Amino acid sequence: MTTHKAEPLGGRLFARPIMYLAPLAILCAGLILKRLWLGIGGVANLNGGYPWGLWIAFDLLVGTGLACGGWALAWAVYVFNRGEFHPLMRPALLASLFGYSLGGLSITIDVGRYWNLPYFYLPGYFNTSSVLFETAVCMTIYIGIMALEFAPVLCEKWGWRAPRKWLDKAMFLILSLGVLLPTMHQSSMGSLMIAAGIKVHPLWQSYEMLPLFSLLTAFIMGFSMVVFEGSLVRAGLSGRGADDTPLLARLTRIIAVFLLLFILLRFAELIWRGKTGYLWTGDRYAALFWTEIGLLLLPLLMLRWQRCRRDARALFIGGLCMLSGAALWRLDYSLVAFNPGGGYRYFPAASEILISVGFVAIEVCAYIVLIRLLPVLSAPGHSHNDRPIEVEHEPTHHH
Repeated sequence: MTTHKAEPLGGRLFARPIMYLAPLAILCAGLILKRLWLGIGGVANLNGGYPWGLWIAFDLLVGTGLACGGWALAWAVYVFNRGEFHPLMRPALLASLFGYSLGGLSITIDVGRYWNLPYFYLPGYFNTSSVLFETAVCMTIYIGIMALEFAPVLCEKWGWRAPRKWLDKAMFLILSLGVLLPTMHQSSMGSLMIAAGIKVHPLWQSYEMLPLFSLLTAFIMGFSMVVFEGSLVRAGLSGRGADDTPLLARLTRIIAVFLLLFILLRFAELIWRGKTGYLWTGDRYAALFWTEIGLLLLPLLMLRWQRCRRDARALFIGGLCMLSGAALWRLDYSLVAFNPGGGYRYFPAASEILISVGFVAIEVCAYIVLIRLLPVLSAPGHSHNDRPIEVEHEPTHHH
């Protein structure tokens, strides 16, 4: 039976990372206000050929992929009964909640006439034939589901017994939706570019495989983000808190399966469709493809050695490589490898870049503040070794 217990990290709220990142967050907020007041043309370089740019490709497609840690762990813990990973759920869920919320905000500021957004929620205006409709509906509901999944942390912090009791009874349904919804919209995000046809470079365009590739990268980025954040937080704790390194090491074995499957399917699709000639052209597209594969292969090879899996620095490097490789694939298929023709060109404006950087700064600052205030991280003295850990069945320990 698991005996792990979470507690607030404590310490100074306005630590050095927050002091460095807070100005970027404030600048981001100011630029968003400028966009809402002056229009999207006042801060973005979007045009008729590129109706979406960095805010969708990075903030939404990559951002929600990075925020899949809670969903990926939910599959491992609650669907496949890998209860030993349960101590990693709360920090992963918190990061997912921020990532998806900021992804939703990026959609809001990217919509030209944002004041028409309420019509999306009116039944008479539903466009059920659109992939974007399914994606938006799933994301909107999922953000609420994640808030309910995280609510027991607040109940535990302030001793709210009645709401916690209700949440425990409803948690089975909440978790079921939390597993289902991202599976739907993460695959749909791959379907978005199928309609672009030959405007997407053949190395990334796949009418059959794009939804599956998008789903696999969601798993890779979700699990990798847990490893990346866990090793980074561990380095910042300087010996405080529980040591999650053994759990992160075991998690890399699961990630390796998705990495291998993704790489094999990518090459299989290129061979099946006769597109291998594009791999040797020496242009930027071939270079980007091999960069993706290299970033995903390096941790696959590196983490085969037990010494690397036990080293927090090696886990950090491996997690960063996996995140970068999967994120680069999402950027490439949605933006870099897209050519609308007609002489259109796009490069993000400084304001677009600063807003995207500001989103990351907001998430990091909020994450640091909340792990210091709320019982998110495992308490000291609860190290996680290699012994099998049985899943906790009492409802009060679901989150």
